[in-house]
Amino acid sequence: MNWDEAKGKWKQMKGSVKTQWGKLTDDDVDVIAGQRDVLVGKIQERYGIAKDAAIKQVDDWNPPVVVVEDPTPQRERDLQRERKAS
Repeated sequence: MNWDEAKGKWKQMKGSVKTQWGKLTDDDVDVIAGQRDVLVGKIQERYGIAKDAAIKQVDDWNPPVVVVEDPTPQRERDLQRERKAS
Protein backbone atom coordinates (compact mmCIF):
# COMPACT_ATOMS: atom_id res chain seq x y z
CA MET A 1 0.00 0.00 0.00
CA ASN A 2 1.16 3.51 -0.72
CA TRP A 3 1.10 5.27 2.64
CA ASP A 4 1.21 8.73 1.07
CA GLU A 5 -2.12 7.89 -0.59
CA ALA A 6 -3.40 6.42 2.67
CA LYS A 7 -2.90 9.77 4.39
CA GLY A 8 -4.99 11.48 1.73
CA LYS A 9 -7.75 8.87 1.84
CA TRP A 10 -7.68 8.19 5.58
CA LYS A 11 -11.29 9.24 6.18
CA GLN A 12 -12.45 6.64 3.67
CA MET A 13 -10.14 3.98 5.12
CA LYS A 14 -11.15 4.37 8.77
CA GLY A 15 -13.91 1.78 8.55
CA SER A 16 -11.57 -0.81 7.11
CA VAL A 17 -9.06 -0.15 9.91
CA LYS A 18 -11.77 -0.56 12.56
CA THR A 19 -12.94 -3.79 10.92
CA GLN A 20 -9.41 -5.19 10.79
CA TRP A 21 -8.37 -4.08 14.29
CA GLY A 22 -11.51 -3.79 16.39
CA LYS A 23 -9.63 -2.97 19.58
CA LEU A 24 -8.53 0.37 18.16
CA THR A 25 -10.66 3.22 19.42
CA ASP A 26 -12.07 6.01 17.26
CA ASP A 27 -9.51 8.31 18.89
CA ASP A 28 -6.72 5.87 17.98
CA VAL A 29 -7.85 5.84 14.37
CA ASP A 30 -7.98 9.64 14.30
CA VAL A 31 -4.47 9.90 15.75
CA ILE A 32 -3.11 7.37 13.24
CA ALA A 33 -4.25 9.58 10.35
CA GLY A 34 -2.72 7.35 7.67
CA GLN A 35 0.70 7.07 9.31
CA ARG A 36 2.03 3.52 9.07
CA ASP A 37 4.38 3.76 12.06
CA VAL A 38 1.64 5.14 14.29
CA LEU A 39 -0.72 2.35 13.18
CA VAL A 40 1.94 -0.24 14.04
CA GLY A 41 2.43 1.32 17.47
CA LYS A 42 -1.29 1.43 18.23
CA ILE A 43 -1.69 -2.23 17.21
CA GLN A 44 1.20 -3.17 19.51
CA GLU A 45 -0.35 -1.20 22.36
CA ARG A 46 -3.93 -2.45 22.01
CA TYR A 47 -3.11 -6.08 21.23
CA GLY A 48 0.02 -6.49 23.35
CA ILE A 49 2.07 -7.92 20.50
CA ALA A 50 5.66 -7.46 19.36
CA LYS A 51 6.55 -4.79 16.85
CA ASP A 52 7.49 -7.39 14.21
CA ALA A 53 4.06 -9.03 14.53
CA ALA A 54 2.29 -5.66 14.24
CA ILE A 55 4.36 -4.76 11.18
CA LYS A 56 3.45 -8.09 9.56
CA GLN A 57 -0.26 -7.47 10.20
CA VAL A 58 -0.05 -4.00 8.65
CA ASP A 59 1.95 -5.25 5.67
CA ASP A 60 -0.51 -8.14 5.13
CA TRP A 61 -3.55 -5.85 5.46
CA ASN A 62 -5.18 -5.27 2.12
CA PRO A 63 -7.75 -2.51 2.48
CA PRO A 64 -10.33 -2.09 -0.25
CA VAL A 65 -9.37 0.44 -2.87
CA VAL A 66 -11.45 3.56 -2.53
CA VAL A 67 -12.41 4.98 -5.90
CA VAL A 68 -14.34 8.19 -5.89
CA GLU A 69 -15.76 8.91 -9.28
CA ASP A 70 -16.86 12.33 -10.39
CA PRO A 71 -20.64 12.05 -10.77
CA THR A 72 -20.66 14.83 -13.37
CA PRO A 73 -20.86 13.44 -16.91
CA GLN A 74 -17.81 14.15 -19.08
CA ARG A 75 -19.72 16.49 -21.42
CA GLU A 76 -20.86 18.64 -18.48
CA ARG A 77 -17.28 18.82 -17.13
CA ASP A 78 -16.07 19.93 -20.58
CA LEU A 79 -18.71 22.66 -20.70
CA GLN A 80 -17.77 23.84 -17.21
CA ARG A 81 -14.11 24.05 -18.23
CA GLU A 82 -15.03 26.01 -21.38
CA ARG A 83 -17.09 28.47 -19.34
CA LYS A 84 -14.23 29.04 -16.88
CA ALA A 85 -11.76 29.56 -19.75
CA SER A 86 -13.92 32.27 -21.34
